[in-house]
Amino acid sequence: MQPQQCQPHSPPVKVAASILNSDLAELHSECNRMISAGSDFLHLDVMDGHFVPNLTFGHPVVQCLRPKLPGVLLEVHMMVSKPRQWVQPMASAGANQYTFHLEPFCQIGSTGGGSDSSSPVVGNVDTEACSECIRHIRENGMRVGLGISPDTPVHLVFPFVETVDQILVMTVHPGFGSFMSDMMPKVKSLRDRYATLDIEVDGGVTPDNVSQCASAGANVLVSGTALIKSPDPAAVVAQLKSVYKS
Repeated sequence: MQPQQCQPHSPPVKVAASILNSDLAELHSECNRMISAGSDFLHLDVMDGHFVPNLTFGHPVVQCLRPKLPGVLLEVHMMVSKPRQWVQPMASAGANQYTFHLEPFCQIGSTGGGSDSSSPVVGNVDTEACSECIRHIRENGMRVGLGISPDTPVHLVFPFVETVDQILVMTVHPGFGSFMSDMMPKVKSLRDRYATLDIEVDGGVTPDNVSQCASAGANVLVSGTALIKSPDPAAVVAQLKSVYKS
């Protein structure tokens, strides 16, 4: 596939290093290495062992990093069952952006297709509770991101777009998997409706598939392994952004 150009009306492209796969014993150094390589901000995956099976780190890690990374935007990606519970602790710890998932505010049922539980039916959003969570994040001085997992229809976020700073479209099932190109229609649907919205993609984003993200209209690229494990992360950042240059 040939590189696609970002539409003229689209917001600026940004690359965020996802630090979960870094050497956690050297987390501060790894964060600085990513910023020095040209990452626009840092993406911290917070998993509670309930919303997803994995368990990672929480607000104490953010609190430790904050004074060592002055001026660096820290986005916490809250893959948690109770998003509102962690708003104030993350704000106090120094997080700048709080990106939470819509699914904890949805009714999720089975497909009714027998033993296959890989494609749950997601719907019936508790709009009032989700909106209140957004307000609570704002009141605590953070930017707001709202994410959807692969099984969640994109139209469910439309009512909230005007009240958040960013929509996150997961290109993997949270905590697992490799890049899912079939999520690109969700991105395009958002871009067709919201020309200036920051649309973030997260999960397996690499220089090999970033042209798909650009073509669909994503402008915020979260990259983990491709950046962290590269001997030349600056070159990876440049490759990711080059797709958007005229």
